[in-house]
Amino acid sequence: METLNVESLDQEGRGVARRDGKAIFIEGALPGEEVTCSVYRKKPSYEVATLEAVIRESASRVAPRCPHFGNCGGCSLQHFDARAQVAVKQRVLEDSLWHIGRVRPEQMLPAIYGSAWGYRHRARFTVRHVPKKGGALVGFHEKKSSYVADMDSCEVLPPRTSALIRPLRDLVGALSIRTRLPQIEVALGEEADVLVFRVLEPLLPPDVEALRAFEERHGIHIYLQPGGPETAHPLSAERTPDLFYALPEFDLKIRFAPTEFTQVNHAVNVVLVRRALGLLDAQPGERVADLFCGVGNFTLAIARSGASVVGVEGSEELVRRATQNAEMNGLSASASFVTRDLYRGTGDPLGGLGRFDLMLIDPPRDGAIHVIHALPDDGPRRLVYVSCNPGTLARDAAVLVQTRGYRLSAAGVVNMFPHTSHVESIAVFDR
Repeated sequence: METLNVESLDQEGRGVARRDGKAIFIEGALPGEEVTCSVYRKKPSYEVATLEAVIRESASRVAPRCPHFGNCGGCSLQHFDARAQVAVKQRVLEDSLWHIGRVRPEQMLPAIYGSAWGYRHRARFTVRHVPKKGGALVGFHEKKSSYVADMDSCEVLPPRTSALIRPLRDLVGALSIRTRLPQIEVALGEEADVLVFRVLEPLLPPDVEALRAFEERHGIHIYLQPGGPETAHPLSAERTPDLFYALPEFDLKIRFAPTEFTQVNHAVNVVLVRRALGLLDAQPGERVADLFCGVGNFTLAIARSGASVVGVEGSEELVRRATQNAEMNGLSASASFVTRDLYRGTGDPLGGLGRFDLMLIDPPRDGAIHVIHALPDDGPRRLVYVSCNPGTLARDAAVLVQTRGYRLSAAGVVNMFPHTSHVESIAVFDR
């Protein structure tokens, strides 16, 4: 055991201290604190330690709200003031841009905030039948473990969903396939809540009766998923829900299937779309590309501006969904969608689509490096990049700035996942 001063947080939410220049990552420690810790993993360039005691406490340390914090791996920063979390994420973004990409934004954008609690409208519960713990466990994994946390509530889920955890444990424990049901996915909409049960064996009639009774009792909809995501279907065909989220500022209603990707935090997504469109500043008559467009989250809002927008997505099913959403919102004339593999290693992923004045990119964690390399010399004059990984954003920013002729005009963080170390951000590149 040793005493160290914590300088910063790393991208996993661990305190970073140094001993003779060597980084020591301390779980549960916060910047500005003096702590005692015990090292449990030693590597040539760093060590990892557990927090034993806090000698000098950070002014930003708070009491975790959730009784399962520390055991459940769903959150890593509940002991850190929510505003201070955002400040640290801003520094992570700035450090990544500079140390990885050697670029600095000309302007730092104000951080986008939302409620720190009850914000998750998507979640994936792991399910395990553990007789030694009284039956079924339903929840997130324990911290750094494949075991399921023994939990009966969750503070980052809406209260109505958190309240289902204990009843779900009882329900699963009573099913004949309780050892063949590994996962329950949560997908919440404006007017319907869906739980997708991953079932590895057919249900028996008493199982179906129990699930239907659960639906009725709790006012939710249950789907069964026997195979891949495309096999998910309502338990009761006559009770298919209208699952959608709204972007009121743009008069949009966006439908999605419970296994299709949508932003986890609906309230912050509303602000994110507003920010992205303000930065993009699309004008009537301009052509805009929305890459990795999903169900049309940004595409349809851009179309409301009067610009002509093409949404590009690798999944045929998501392209079908986005096309339906354009039709439902009366935007088929200004919004179209195409299926393209934006990760393809050869060829031009945007070939044949024509020239674009503006571009919005919202890629998965791997970033958009292939698309960026494929941009034509007369490519879009402005590019707005929404990122869920500051490392790949920084890598892509380096290419845009150093070889593609853009400047990094602005960047800022989006607190999409409070109490986690996840850093969502938005950046603007201009020719």
